[in-house]
Amino acid sequence: MWSFFHKLGSPKWFYDISGRWLPWFAVVAAALLLWGGAWGLLYAPVDYLQGNSYRIIFIHVPAAFLAQSCYIMMAVAGGIGLIWKMKLTDVFLKAVAPVGASFTFLALFTGAVWGKPTWGTWWVWDARLTSMLILFFLYLGIMALYSAIDDSQLAAKACAILALVGVVNIPIIKYSVEFWNTLHQPATLKLTEKPSMHPDMLIPLLIMILGFYCLFAVLAIMRTRNEILERESRTSWVRALVSGGGR
Repeated sequence: MWSFFHKLGSPKWFYDISGRWLPWFAVVAAALLLWGGAWGLLYAPVDYLQGNSYRIIFIHVPAAFLAQSCYIMMAVAGGIGLIWKMKLTDVFLKAVAPVGASFTFLALFTGAVWGKPTWGTWWVWDARLTSMLILFFLYLGIMALYSAIDDSQLAAKACAILALVGVVNIPIIKYSVEFWNTLHQPATLKLTEKPSMHPDMLIPLLIMILGFYCLFAVLAIMRTRNEILERESRTSWVRALVSGGGR
């Protein structure tokens, strides 16, 4: 375990090993998304209350899960980077911030599309929606910090601190529907309770969530590898790679 942890500190080692993982994650992600998407959008039963409009959960719920999970991963990477000065954590944090922002935007957009037929409006200043919007701004803030600070070490430290401070927003998002009298419905899935959804709705939703996590892995690996190549462009192993002498 500790050996693997220390290996993660080597950009070259990560570049090599992630090149083997990438095709597998891509194939699994494509298969799961096609399977879950077709099942959920075409064959899952119609909801007795919301009709066919509920089917947007097969995109909205996985995107909302990823939006929050990605930020937690960034906060963990930021904490490790601040304590152990591991270069790869900064690379990862910078690489996945746009990915997390994209999933957050997708969750907000699909939530608005779902809100129109359900609530009669695209947007309300509801606790869950507002805290998700704050999460989107946190992602944009981290991306802006990286662009605004020329000193890479200072930028990494500032972004790690912002990621750690902003993670307090995650439990606010999760419990917002319980803390406040909110228009947003309670969580669709809870680890502590048996799901109330019909299995023909629940199973494709779980497949889509798994598919989204695999898709995230693909995007995170691709962006992290590109960032590694850019930062290590002056090293011998990258030069050998570019000249065709390496993998």
